[in-house]
Amino acid sequence: MSPEKQNFVKRYHLHIAVIALFIGLFALLTACDATKRVPKNEYLLRENRTYLNGTRTEDAKVNNFILQKPNSYILGMPVSLYIYNLGNPKAEQEYWQWLDNHPRWHNFLNKTLSKKQVGRLGKSFLVSGLSKQLQRIGEAPAILDTAKVSNSSKRLGAYYNSIGYFNAKVKDTIVLNPKGQERRAEVDYYIQSGDRYYIDSLSTAISSAEIDSIYELHQNKSLLKRGEHYQLTNFAGERSRLYELFRNNGFYTFQQNSINFEVQRDTVQKQGDRKINVKTTIGDLVERDGDVITTKPYKIHYINRVYLHTDYDAKEDPSKLDSIVYSNLVVYYKDKLHYRIKILAHAAAMRAGRLYSDTDRSNTYRQINNLRIFRYPTIEYKYTKGDSLQNKLDAHIYLTPLEKFSLRLTQEVKRSEIEAIGFGLGTTFSARNVFRGAEILEVGLQGAFASQPTLRDTRFFNTSEISGDVKLIFPSILFPINTGRLIPYYMTPQTIFQVGMSYQTNIGLDKRTTSGVLRYVWNPRKRKDRVIFDLFNVQYVNNLNPGNFFNIYQSTYERLNDIARNYNLGSTYVDARGDLTPNEGTFRFMQDVFNGNITLQTADYRPTLGVLERYNRLTNNDFIVSTSFTYIFNNSSQFFQNDFWQFRMKAEAAGGLLNALATTYNVVKTDNNKNKLLGVEYAQFVKGELDYIKHLPVGRQSYMAFRTFFGIAIPYGNSSNIPFSQSYFAGGTSDNRGWRAYRLGPGSSNSILDYNEANMKLTLNAEFRFPILGQLKGALFADAGNIWNVADDTRFEEFKFKGLSSLKDIGVSSGLGFRYDFNFFVIRLDIGNKIYDPAYELGNRWFKSMNLKDMVFNFGINYPF
Repeated sequence: MSPEKQNFVKRYHLHIAVIALFIGLFALLTACDATKRVPKNEYLLRENRTYLNGTRTEDAKVNNFILQKPNSYILGMPVSLYIYNLGNPKAEQEYWQWLDNHPRWHNFLNKTLSKKQVGRLGKSFLVSGLSKQLQRIGEAPAILDTAKVSNSSKRLGAYYNSIGYFNAKVKDTIVLNPKGQERRAEVDYYIQSGDRYYIDSLSTAISSAEIDSIYELHQNKSLLKRGEHYQLTNFAGERSRLYELFRNNGFYTFQQNSINFEVQRDTVQKQGDRKINVKTTIGDLVERDGDVITTKPYKIHYINRVYLHTDYDAKEDPSKLDSIVYSNLVVYYKDKLHYRIKILAHAAAMRAGRLYSDTDRSNTYRQINNLRIFRYPTIEYKYTKGDSLQNKLDAHIYLTPLEKFSLRLTQEVKRSEIEAIGFGLGTTFSARNVFRGAEILEVGLQGAFASQPTLRDTRFFNTSEISGDVKLIFPSILFPINTGRLIPYYMTPQTIFQVGMSYQTNIGLDKRTTSGVLRYVWNPRKRKDRVIFDLFNVQYVNNLNPGNFFNIYQSTYERLNDIARNYNLGSTYVDARGDLTPNEGTFRFMQDVFNGNITLQTADYRPTLGVLERYNRLTNNDFIVSTSFTYIFNNSSQFFQNDFWQFRMKAEAAGGLLNALATTYNVVKTDNNKNKLLGVEYAQFVKGELDYIKHLPVGRQSYMAFRTFFGIAIPYGNSSNIPFSQSYFAGGTSDNRGWRAYRLGPGSSNSILDYNEANMKLTLNAEFRFPILGQLKGALFADAGNIWNVADDTRFEEFKFKGLSSLKDIGVSSGLGFRYDFNFFVIRLDIGNKIYDPAYELGNRWFKSMNLKDMVFNFGINYPF
């Protein structure tokens, strides 16, 4: 049998096996009775239906108010329920009953095992453990609960009332055994909303003149507007806004329950209109002393003094402490003050003479935590002694220092587009308050070992990386000019100096990377936003073994060798078998083709030049000195939230400073008219990136996840292309999952080189994420995107981006994903297939790779976006 027929038979048998497996699973599940575990005279809730003014509605917000949900369905079947039903909840009980009915076996087991072991056998996996596990990962039947149905109707009515439908009515109807389905139930909720009411007039009744004046100053920010529909959430938001307003304007004792709203609609129904009148009332302070309740006007409070207690110990006698005063800040310390007082003063946001403010209090917490040398602080306010008006406060900040030195050990499981799997170990030594200014010194050492299956090295862990770095962190912006007004301390600024070195073996060409960075980090506006400004970021990448290029990039070598076999080459190029020698022969062959010493056919010439171009790019050492600015907006620090969104933008420029130095000092240019510093041609380019992620809830536990990415890097001046470390690739576990990493593009090319990259990238991703069983989640995804070359020295037209017409070369893939959530990380398998492949001719690109063998299995850790 020919190899082609053997491969066909293997694929045929594999297809048959997969189809048989799915048929078997389908038969097993469909044979299950959904009501198997439903008690007698009870009903399985099959469906909830909601009707608004006679029309069915699928509004997820409305359906969320229904307390009882039916079992989840996958492809029209309650798979989770079927799995639950496969377990026997009475397995252990039936085990004991069987022993009671078979005393001989019971005695035999007692003598053979012991009574204790017989008891444990009942709880074992063989007897009851499997059933418990099936019921744990499955989903118990949703038994109809009429009390929950009634409460759901009340909740629906309350919801419509809260958005202005004051005359809304809700009726529920339970349908038993619908369409002949025994022991099943469906529930219909009928909502008659009536008319919606809106705010016609706003008025106030405020007891305190001081509070009234502050209210009037900020009235334009009110959430309650004339002419807008009634929304209960707006009233709650307005109460919170006013509470924060008064608490941040000196009213230390202000209570939220002093704010009330009177909604007047007594004559609405009678007159037939939909207007309501709203009165905002703000009363006086209410105090309770036993059974006696008194009221008194609110007072504005001022900060009299701020006391900061370092080395705080509740058992310490305060009279034995020393103190120092700096800018009205009183600092207590024991024996010796270990911190520069200016740093402590900046960390305390409250100031003597200011109005009391909750914001100053929360900023003090943040700013002290940003120092990273104290435990979480305690802040207390006490009335100043001798203050007869009782409107002056002394703020006391109690600080307990962390240990001076610490050692942290880390371990990780790694997975990248190059390494199949790897393990890393690291240690970080930290020293706090190094120069008495809350500086943090961190010295780190990491080692990683991984498997790269494409290497000829057959050892499982055939790649390694060792790296070390030294980092010094300052809790402020260190800059020649004062940046306090632009970046105040409540933005928790940091300055980071970091230098490091890493050494890689069998990853690429065995690199040694030396790096250094001067970085500024702060959190503007909200704590969730973040700015990263690298004033200087220096990288020197030294390829230690460029002669190993064709041993590492085997596909590239095989492609070049196949071309060379078509020509009669001498021993200076090939070995005794006629193969190009991986180092000297391959390079000489490419150079002679480029110089015209060897003439190739057109079909062979272009791929050979492509290999030469890739060889030059990957074997060149890179010297990059750049400045970059990154701004990250998001609505939450929790990436796993269903309503998470994030927008990141980055701008970077490299080589400008070095080019200015080269021009100033008349650096001698190389043969190709490039400047060299330290023996290396430095990179010069500008780069920009936009990245947007959005999670959109769909139903109870499912949600859509979207990602859009655009990046472009333009070389200029001393560079005609982008360093490999700064370029983009397409495909892989977190990109276009129908292609393996580096296998898509550039453009419409069908390059079979090992690593295909370019300097422009566009990616669009969408996923529908849903629960399957317990911690096992599923996803249906679609990916689109590609990479192109722009304004660089590539010779190949199909690589280049030529405007909107190049968007026809966007590759599209789709597939199915499985993710298991271990709470602290997620294991992910995404199975992708090409839907639209730009490597084919136009008009022949759709559904060209739909066989099982063409599927790409992407293993990853955590979600792709």
